[in-house]
Amino acid sequence: MLELLLCSMLTVLPDYLYRRYRQGKRIGREITLFTVWFELRWGITLCLILTLALITTIFYFHPSTKSATSVFRTVTVLPQINGRVAETFVELNQRVVEGQPLFRLDSTEQEADIATARRRIAEVEAAMVVAKSRLAEAEGRIVQARGALQLARDEYEARAEANRKSAGAIAEREVERMRVQVDTQQGALDAALASREAIVSEIEFKLPAEKASAEAALHEAEVELEKTLVVAGTDGVVQQFALRPGDIVNPMLRPAGILVPERRATGLMAGFGQIEAQVMKVGMIGEVTCIAMPWRIVPMVVTEVQNVIASGQVRSTDTLIDVQQFAKPGSIIVIMEPLYPGQLDDLPQGGSCIANAYTSNYEALQSPNLGALQRFGLHAIDTVGLVHAMILRIQALLLPIQTLVFGGH
Repeated sequence: MLELLLCSMLTVLPDYLYRRYRQGKRIGREITLFTVWFELRWGITLCLILTLALITTIFYFHPSTKSATSVFRTVTVLPQINGRVAETFVELNQRVVEGQPLFRLDSTEQEADIATARRRIAEVEAAMVVAKSRLAEAEGRIVQARGALQLARDEYEARAEANRKSAGAIAEREVERMRVQVDTQQGALDAALASREAIVSEIEFKLPAEKASAEAALHEAEVELEKTLVVAGTDGVVQQFALRPGDIVNPMLRPAGILVPERRATGLMAGFGQIEAQVMKVGMIGEVTCIAMPWRIVPMVVTEVQNVIASGQVRSTDTLIDVQQFAKPGSIIVIMEPLYPGQLDDLPQGGSCIANAYTSNYEALQSPNLGALQRFGLHAIDTVGLVHAMILRIQALLLPIQTLVFGGH
């Protein structure tokens, strides 16, 4: 409507003035309701053409959107394990700090695992004490076996020497028996040495490995016990937290609540039409008006333009995707931040706004190679942005009335 009124001032009004004062035609006589089109056909036609051109120029070079939102993230409150709630420490809408306990699951099983692991460690330590006693016993057996071997050798050598000096003094069978006795005592010594090596290996390798395994099991059980206590991962406000002792929570099926991190709105995410892909650039100046901040216009600047459109994303599934599923065009997502810090401090997280972005040809107009027609066109493009700025201010003025009166809120 504003564009139509502006264009009529440049077309219909001059046409009427020409008909009235140049041709002498008067309203109610020559110019009536039935002869308006015939008498003012040139002005009306030019008005419609100029209005369409103006609207196209404004909305292309100075895009607008009602899909501008102060987006924020939420943190799902989930335990790492399944379990039954034993105790809760916070209430709904309570502010929490990072690391503050939220609730605790029943830890009977984890505590039993810790006790079992500790008993296993004590068992291994006791086995080490027993192994050391067995090592001392093996050392004594080695000494005993070496003494018996030495005694058997001395006896064998004495009888063999006597038999050499006086043949037949000692029966050959007796000498052979002593030689077998020496071999037997040597075997007993070897067995005692092997038994000692086995005990040493058990003390130095087997039992330490068993103790390390038991300590690892203890650590694992302690980690599982720590998982039963769920704490806040960040500062924020607990929302939709309705857990009570006895409830069962499952990290896959039933979350415990939502944690909304505390932060001020520092920017907006706005979605513009795909036709604006060649216009939206980083550094563009814009303006927004928000429902939560009525009658206020906040100057903004485009800080980021998303180079992908979400509606075209493809994920690996077991279904072949039909291209017709992408028929609905998506939006060009841009990030807009206040031109001056602190101007969105009063905007709640998730607030909805109306946003304008304005094309500026200031740098292009500094080029000396531009022709007169090009320079006029660029000036005209920058100038018509004023119309969109006026429309935004009218929207800001009427938005509370539309919301409260006509919207029934």
